[in-house]
Amino acid sequence: MREREWRSKPHARPLRRTMTKAEIALWSRLKSRQMNGYKFRRQHPIDDYIADFACIKAKLVIELDGNAHHSAEAAERDAAKTLTLNSLGWSILRFSNEETLYQTDNVLNEISRRLPPPSR
Repeated sequence: MREREWRSKPHARPLRRTMTKAEIALWSRLKSRQMNGYKFRRQHPIDDYIADFACIKAKLVIELDGNAHHSAEAAERDAAKTLTLNSLGWSILRFSNEETLYQTDNVLNEISRRLPPPSR
């Protein structure tokens, strides 16, 4: 693991214990390889960042954005995170908490479309 990931790793564990309602709802549908057989991790450190959800095999990050993401400063941080993760080969999907809670099937369909077909 790279040094930067070691710096972000201690911050990931407390985030797993204090998930938002939207994160809990989505995690209940991603865990245990429910999504096309792909394994997802929650609050997974990548470089200097912690991804809300990550599928390592597909190099896919899912970010859920709540009210804290609506400021200009937060938009800059999100853009920097996206740029860094893209440069490392990761694809990023962003959904609002409201989308995740109230349009769950649409969110799951979009995630499924971004995953490669399952290998046998």
